[in-house]
Amino acid sequence: MSEHAKTPAAKGGGAKASKPGGQKGILEAKGITKVFGSGEIEIKVLKGVNMHLNGGELTLMMGPSGSGKTTLLSILGCILSPTGGELLINGSSTKGLGAEGLADLRRKQVGFVFQSYHLFPTLTAVENVMLALDVRGSGVDNAVAEAENALKSVGLAHRINAYPKKLSGGEKQRVAIARALAGSPSVILADEPTAALDSENGSAVMALLSEVAKDPRRAVLAVTHDHRTLSYADRIIHIEDGRIVDSHKTEHSATEGRKSHAVI
Repeated sequence: MSEHAKTPAAKGGGAKASKPGGQKGILEAKGITKVFGSGEIEIKVLKGVNMHLNGGELTLMMGPSGSGKTTLLSILGCILSPTGGELLINGSSTKGLGAEGLADLRRKQVGFVFQSYHLFPTLTAVENVMLALDVRGSGVDNAVAEAENALKSVGLAHRINAYPKKLSGGEKQRVAIARALAGSPSVILADEPTAALDSENGSAVMALLSEVAKDPRRAVLAVTHDHRTLSYADRIIHIEDGRIVDSHKTEHSATEGRKSHAVI
């Protein structure tokens, strides 16, 4: 069953949408479509996606290859513009925004965690995080302290000055999470965050994302094929053939408590 918004749509100017149970709707996608090509080579990748992400929730998105997960994640992260429909992040609409407008919204509101970490090998852990703060326009005076605090929050106080080649896979992903958190974006999007990790480190990364998602001012979405991640989710969304076919809360949703923080 497709997921449809149950509350009035948030308007521009920073209005905040609310969800039942007092949760804040951080992100809302309404009727999102995406078409590549035209004429005989037209490919409809997304076919009217309706979904929302709530503050204080870790949501998993699952689906087979070719279902539209990556394209949808790119639209939710303001990397791609939808062909049709509307995306709202903290009340700000992407409708009518060009590349610069999308980039500005992305810098202010979205943090990314990638499967392959995407750390700069010539920069230390703290410098990698500081780079994200620079992109988001944070002041230089506060950048070092903010970056160090972000790394401390993911348990890497002792690895602040380490270069990526000296970090384990789990530590690299924790640096990536710290970088995503730097500047306090309202949405964290993770693309297969456990795919390059063994079972122990993958579980620890999911436990960390679960902790990150407890902040009611932040929504976390992870795209995954890894069924070991299911126990950490508050909500699970299934996408097939460009449509949301199911969306449901889990038994241990945000209001009922989640697994405790694990250390990698």
